[in-house]
Amino acid sequence: MLTPQIIDDVVARALAEDAPWGDITSELLIPADARIDAVLSAREPGVLSGGPVIVAAMRAVDPSIRVALTRDDGARFDTGDTLATIEGPARGVLRAERVALNLAQRMSGIATLTARYVDAVAGTGARIVDTRKTTPGLRALERAAVRAGGGFNHRFSLSDAVLAKDNHLAVLAAQHGGDLTAAIRSVRARLSHTTHLEVEVDRVDQIEPVVSAGVDTILLDNFSLEELREGVAIVAGRALVDASGGVDLTTVAGIAATGVDLISVGALTHSVRALDLGLDAVLRP
Repeated sequence: MLTPQIIDDVVARALAEDAPWGDITSELLIPADARIDAVLSAREPGVLSGGPVIVAAMRAVDPSIRVALTRDDGARFDTGDTLATIEGPARGVLRAERVALNLAQRMSGIATLTARYVDAVAGTGARIVDTRKTTPGLRALERAAVRAGGGFNHRFSLSDAVLAKDNHLAVLAAQHGGDLTAAIRSVRARLSHTTHLEVEVDRVDQIEPVVSAGVDTILLDNFSLEELREGVAIVAGRALVDASGGVDLTTVAGIAATGVDLISVGALTHSVRALDLGLDAVLRP
């Protein structure tokens, strides 16, 4: 979903926010014909995401700026590694610098954290997936960063799939006399065959009524490890099993070991720390 058009739109809005009437510092201090060689380097280890965004930010300010990425998105790097080299008009590079860094640092932070979760569940068969708890306006970038870190994307928006949660079920079941299975079957009957149906439950006794209604995925929310193992056994392969709630780097391996197929981790995007990247520029003689 991270198309050039989406990148250009995000970059344009960020540049307009950062320099609505130009960069008065560079325009006052830097000669119009000055040129810069710059190096984007890592100040801590991580996983890169946002290379195309860096290119787009630089070229949106001045198409003559040349960016050479030395790492692809998804590549792991160490402290001090060069991630890109940049050359061009100094004013343009300096104007685009903060926007390029802000976006790439956040995306790389997400990719790096995702990779840690993916590493923690290696060998279990469980997939790490993101949620809709993203920064408004940046979802496509943040979802791309999750993929760069080895994770997978949940539904992109409310328009993409059905995910019935507790409040949905309370209203729906009330309309069917409390019969949860009948309520979900009524939803299934109205869905296109291409639309995914996922239902969230928070009690073990809800699992069989939901699965027997013909859902594609069942989301077990805030279940204990013992309850997750019991839930996987009840589902018995009739649907994908998604686990959420109480997931962090200290618990994710245990959750994966219960046999669930998916682990939804909101922290990948809603509370991630930006990775420390730096752009060091040298003025040409």
